[in-house]
Amino acid sequence: MEEVSLIELGMGIVTVTDNQKLIVANKIKKMFGHIDQKTEEYCPIRDVMALASDKWSILIVLFLGYYPVLRFNKLKKYVYGISSKVLSERLKMLEVDGYITRTMYPEVPIRVEYQLTNFGHSYLNKLLELTEWVTTYSDTIIANRKKHKEKN
Repeated sequence: MEEVSLIELGMGIVTVTDNQKLIVANKIKKMFGHIDQKTEEYCPIRDVMALASDKWSILIVLFLGYYPVLRFNKLKKYVYGISSKVLSERLKMLEVDGYITRTMYPEVPIRVEYQLTNFGHSYLNKLLELTEWVTTYSDTIIANRKKHKEKN
């Protein structure tokens, strides 16, 4: 069993884990506390995260982080399984939101290159934290899936 250290707060003694949960709950309340869930149509978290957390967008950002400049067909090759239509749509949305820039060169045939903006690089840094977490816990996740499947 995991050993948990204790800290003293104004209300008494709580575990570090409890304190971390409280900090997280307060952050979430700050994000959503002002939104009336019954009448609010626009949710910034849902709106922004829909694109930023899409599986294809994540892979596009990761590959553009690894390869500083990529053309459409190279991206399509690296983001295995994505259709040309979906890749084109995601690239346009990522450009509109400011994650990437699209540079078109007036050549024959036309050459178009994509790269991350500074804003895109700041997102990439957060994304890397998440992917490192996934890598660290992937064995645990797979084991949990296996246990769940065996129960059912």
